[in-house]
Amino acid sequence: MQETEHLRLFLHLARTLNFGRTSLECHVSPATLTRTIQRLETRVGARLLDRGPRGVAVTAEGQRFVGYAERALGLWEEFRAGAGGTDLAGELRIFATVTACQALLPTVLAPFREAHPQVRLDLRTGDAGAALARLDEGEVDVAVAGVPQRLPQALVSRTLTVTDLVSVAARGFRGEGWVVPNRGLVREAAQRWFRSRGLSPVIAAEPDGHEGLLALVALGVGTGIVPRLVLETSAVADRVEVVEGGLAPFPIGLCVRREDLRRPVVAALWGSVPG
Repeated sequence: MQETEHLRLFLHLARTLNFGRTSLECHVSPATLTRTIQRLETRVGARLLDRGPRGVAVTAEGQRFVGYAERALGLWEEFRAGAGGTDLAGELRIFATVTACQALLPTVLAPFREAHPQVRLDLRTGDAGAALARLDEGEVDVAVAGVPQRLPQALVSRTLTVTDLVSVAARGFRGEGWVVPNRGLVREAAQRWFRSRGLSPVIAAEPDGHEGLLALVALGVGTGIVPRLVLETSAVADRVEVVEGGLAPFPIGLCVRREDLRRPVVAALWGSVPG
């Protein structure tokens, strides 16, 4: 239904407060997004978003509409789930890194896909450091990501695998500095490891993702720290070597918002993964 898509666009924009980002991530043109919001405001009879030189802000009426839109989409999903008897329908938005897509998702999603073939899977990839933030902000329904020692209260996770962090360097050459992610759990673990060794590392590069990090290591930029699972699935694995393993355990889990476990599609995926 077109109405539900309009509500989804509004909710995404209400979270990002950025027309360009919502347009890009929801695969609609800026003009289409603007017209959608204008039509919603016309039907509601009130301004939902303020657009000014300092950016976008949700109005008081817009906050009320956020609650309505979330409830309406929830009811629609419940109706769709029951419309075909026991067959679920709808969409499941999943975030995973390239490594997780290759090494984990086929196995994790296979039982769910077999049981619920009518559910549309919307798979998004990107920087591992942003995974939980995108989930917490409601951009996706599920994230396959590294699990921190203290998971935010609003999220729950089920461990899919545990790998370890390793330091790696180009074969036959080791740069003087270190290559670490610019943010995220691996960056934090690397910093703890440096402190435990009494090291004051020279940072040679700080790429966004683990795959890019390995490419820089293979070029001899420096010694890198990555999850072993990333190394094992990398196209440049034969060009680098492990200097030291077991730096720290690195659990990877299926993460969802706690409140979303009431949604039939999310609950079905959660139930298909061993606890």
